[in-house]
Amino acid sequence: MSGFLKSISYIFHPLFMPLLGTAFFFSKSPRYLPIEIIKAKLFSIGILTIVLPILLYLLLKTLKKVETVNLPTTKERILPLALNCIIIFLVLERVLPQNELIELYCFFIGILLSTLACLMLAILKFKPSIHMVAAGGVILFFIGISIHYHININGSIILMCVIAGAIATSRLHLNAHNNIELLIGLFIGMIPQIIMLNYWL
Repeated sequence: MSGFLKSISYIFHPLFMPLLGTAFFFSKSPRYLPIEIIKAKLFSIGILTIVLPILLYLLLKTLKKVETVNLPTTKERILPLALNCIIIFLVLERVLPQNELIELYCFFIGILLSTLACLMLAILKFKPSIHMVAAGGVILFFIGISIHYHININGSIILMCVIAGAIATSRLHLNAHNNIELLIGLFIGMIPQIIMLNYWL
């Protein structure tokens, strides 16, 4: 059971959530887009939000700026979070211009706001669960897609809520966070997405 709970933290790592939300959007949006454009967007977002952060983490580890991938201390979190803010800004500027795909643009603005909130809290020596930040943001984005396109995706939303519960259980089991850090992380992920719903619903 311990191994299973640990694997959940890796399978549903925050790095994968932006790409998950993007792929889900393309799978549900009734808007026609050439498959080449969809593939290009997914590839670019995958490179910028997964591959690049991993490479930067390896660089920071080599420079002894971080010790482990879990970033257990608030001090270790500051630089990776700051770099992630820059990465999300690049996605917004180069991959998802505002006048092209407003839904995804607002989704990533929400991600940027959540990341900035985590960065500020890290500076203040508080570490909300970034896993829960990511899960909460995706859940709200799924709900927004359902409302926006008037489609029934209750199954996907419920599944994402179950996954969020599994992530929370995993983080508690691994002693990575306490209940307050998980709850605040969830709110940090959800609130910016709720705010951004006003701009695309």
